[in-house]
Amino acid sequence: MGPVVYPDGIRFTLFSRHARRVWLALFKNVEDLTPVWEYELDPARHRIGDVWSIFVRGLEEGALFKYRVDGPFDPAKGHRYNRDIYLLDPYAKAFVGDVHDGTMKCVAVHDRMDWTDDIRPKIPFQDLVIYETHVKGFTRHPSSGVGCPGTYAGFIEKIPWLKELGINAVELLPIHEMGENYIGRKGPDGQELTNYWGYSTIGFFAPTGRYAVSAKGVEHLDEFRSLVRELHRAGIEIILDVVFNHTSEGNELGPTLCFKGIDNAVYYLLRDGQYLNFSGCGNTMNCNHPIVLDFILDCLRYWVAVMHIDGFRFDLASILGRGQDGSIRQDAPLLTRIAEDPVLRETKLIAEAWDAGGAYQVGSFGGHRWAEWNGLYR
Repeated sequence: MGPVVYPDGIRFTLFSRHARRVWLALFKNVEDLTPVWEYELDPARHRIGDVWSIFVRGLEEGALFKYRVDGPFDPAKGHRYNRDIYLLDPYAKAFVGDVHDGTMKCVAVHDRMDWTDDIRPKIPFQDLVIYETHVKGFTRHPSSGVGCPGTYAGFIEKIPWLKELGINAVELLPIHEMGENYIGRKGPDGQELTNYWGYSTIGFFAPTGRYAVSAKGVEHLDEFRSLVRELHRAGIEIILDVVFNHTSEGNELGPTLCFKGIDNAVYYLLRDGQYLNFSGCGNTMNCNHPIVLDFILDCLRYWVAVMHIDGFRFDLASILGRGQDGSIRQDAPLLTRIAEDPVLRETKLIAEAWDAGGAYQVGSFGGHRWAEWNGLYR
């Protein structure tokens, strides 16, 4: 799924079971709201089962794109298609632009980092000393003494300090592309305050460019990968906080950015067309639907195999064990598949073993390989 860059062009692939029509839109500039080229996919040529795919010859890495998808608008049955909305690709590995003004675009990229000298620390669980922090907040204040405050590069400058503390693993609050929602208040400097913590994910495969020094293209990908490499060189593992329990699209009143417009009935837990809200954030991902399950596994594999991440802390992880009816499953397929996946066999799995729907599973979460945050001890 997602864009794949080849020497002679790019293949774009999108899942949508209930779509009737799909358009690929290409943009010339980040700030453009209107595409420079748009092509409607032919179901007879470009659809196999529930997957839509097209190869665009001559297109190069860095291409900016979005989709439009048309289908039934029947909220009672879970369908919220709107052909007039340009949608982001859930499998995109990079984004540019701003989601709030409509200029956010997907970028077609491929991995070009040289990992030949990267060695994972592989620290036993019982020996971990984990430092939980936020990339931006860690060095944003002048007292951090770094040259590039609030960035991936600034974080690298503080690695010697982490070593002095005896830290051998960092757990980063979400670094995925996100929506920094305004909260209706201003700071002492008069600027609008935003919820910058990162728990409103837009791009699950993409590190955000907000923490980069360079504002050029997708150089933030290399800046993030450099952070991973430098932490490993110092013998420090990197664990990512991942938020698969909900997305930034909110409830019925929230924006349509991606999943809602691609296949709302598949990606979200619904009851009579209304979003079940076990996350406290307006919606709940339908984690044990086969398509969503594969999406989550593909995402985790990407971060481990391509970005060299050592582990994950799963936010509100009890949602990952909820079935398609919303009930907690003791045999949740997703939790088993994650634990038994060969790509993830050496990856650390840490659950925040509760959710906002009343589930509390500390001491009984997920079976083998799963560690837990102990909320009572905290």
